[in-house]
Amino acid sequence: MRRVKGAQARAGAPVAAAAPAVVASHTNALAAPVGGEKYAGWTFGELPELMEVRRGSQTLVGFPALVDRGTHVEIEVCDEPALAARRHRAGLRRLFALQLREPLRHLQKNIPGLQAMAAHYMPLGTLEELREQIVELAIERAFMGAPLPTDAAAFAARVQEGRVRLNLIAQEVARLAATVLQGYAAAQRKLKDGRPPREVADDVQAQLQRLVPKPFLLATPWAALGHLPRYLEAIVMRLDKLRADPTRDAQRMAELRPLEQRWLRRQAELAGAAHARLDEYRWLLEELRVSFFAQELRTPQPVSAKRLDKVWAQIDV
Repeated sequence: MRRVKGAQARAGAPVAAAAPAVVASHTNALAAPVGGEKYAGWTFGELPELMEVRRGSQTLVGFPALVDRGTHVEIEVCDEPALAARRHRAGLRRLFALQLREPLRHLQKNIPGLQAMAAHYMPLGTLEELREQIVELAIERAFMGAPLPTDAAAFAARVQEGRVRLNLIAQEVARLAATVLQGYAAAQRKLKDGRPPREVADDVQAQLQRLVPKPFLLATPWAALGHLPRYLEAIVMRLDKLRADPTRDAQRMAELRPLEQRWLRRQAELAGAAHARLDEYRWLLEELRVSFFAQELRTPQPVSAKRLDKVWAQIDV
């Protein structure tokens, strides 16, 4: 958080951790101070992109965010815009949920096929965790379209707009989740029953962990989520073909490995920070795997090692 005057703020620390302060934005003043105030509705005025926080003689400038506290949200002001954006998205999703208690109770009890999905999800987590993911993604799809609301009127309008389509969106999310989990279970069975060589087994298991982590519905961009069933089917097809032509599989793995290793190294360096071009490269890697091991499934666009090299050359972190 940038100091305008007075003592310098501790780098990276949210203002909400300190004593309550008087807040003014570059456009509007909030209706209540930052610093532990609990909100179950949008009762705090406009939330600007940048906010000044005055504490005695010092004035600090930072990025405000709604922060999810489960039963309520709080406002924190952060140094980093990326951190504020991540926290704010989760907090805003919680604030929408707090306005929809009864519809969400009904939705949670009526997710189609949840028991069958939970059986496939069991190696990753519980039925309750899967249910929560489906509901959160449905809220995300129904209410969190750009631009996000920044005042009470826009928030109220979004609540009304999203409420009418929430159930249909939740059914869509549940169908996609079921398809992904069926593909995940089929790939795991094939991996277990096929007993491929250790190198192939390790490669496939690492791919499965990336494609379907425990929070796969929330961790995967919506556009990519729809492709997961095809990526999982490609794994099954690869393992089916392996015994007939292990040499070809080994050649493809040797070509793929350096392309993947550089992505893994860069991901580790970024430590979870978002990077759009690197994400593009990550999903091109999955398409290249389809092209290498399951050409019958086809890819949405031509993909090759040369194309990945070209995208990599444009990545600037």
